Amino acid sequence: GRIDFVGPPLCAACGLPFEYDSGPGTLCGACARRSPPFQRARAVMIYNSDSRRLILDFKHGDRTDAAPAYGRWLLRAGGELIDDADLVAPVPLHWTRLFARRYNQAALLGHAVGRAGGVEVIPDLLIRRRRTPPQGRLSPSARRRNLRGAFQVRPLSGPALNGRRVLLIDDVYTTGATVSACAKVLLGAGAGAVDVLTLARVVRTGR
Repeated sequence: GRIDFVGPPLCAACGLPFEYDSGPGTLCGACARRSPPFQRARAVMIYNSDSRRLILDFKHGDRTDAAPAYGRWLLRAGGELIDDADLVAPVPLHWTRLFARRYNQAALLGHAVGRAGGVEVIPDLLIRRRRTPPQGRLSPSARRRNLRGAFQVRPLSGPALNGRRVLLIDDVYTTGATVSACAKVLLGAGAGAVDVLTLARVVRTGR
């Protein structure tokens, strides 16, 4: 009951919630200044002190049993994106982090979305070429530099794109640097469009 779910009105591009409804197609200041490489991003809930525990338990606490419920939440928050998607792809972990954690939380969410929405899931469409330092304390520009060249489409997977619309799945949207880097790689490899769906998103006050 304490979860702050995201709902309209929203930025038409990045999904940032607005206090007031300014009509359809309204963009936030950041997206008006610089269009993101993805077309639409949506999230289930605001990342705050109440949702943080859910996310961390799922991400680091082996609460993988929550994935089906989160899949239904994602279906409700991003139904339009799921209906439009040709395929679902998760943001990848570097193999060393995957080995240590034993699962990729974004891939679990991706499979849950695929089952709930009846969309093809390609869990290894993207690979993380190098292990990047944690992004938690980095500025938005430093995050972008940190992720430069970090992702690529898995070799021989390019034909799976061929102008198709990809729904990119991750757990948390913070500044958009990670999903933007992935979207650029997917578009460069032949995807027709990229949308983004996350379990939570950070909303900074005073933006």
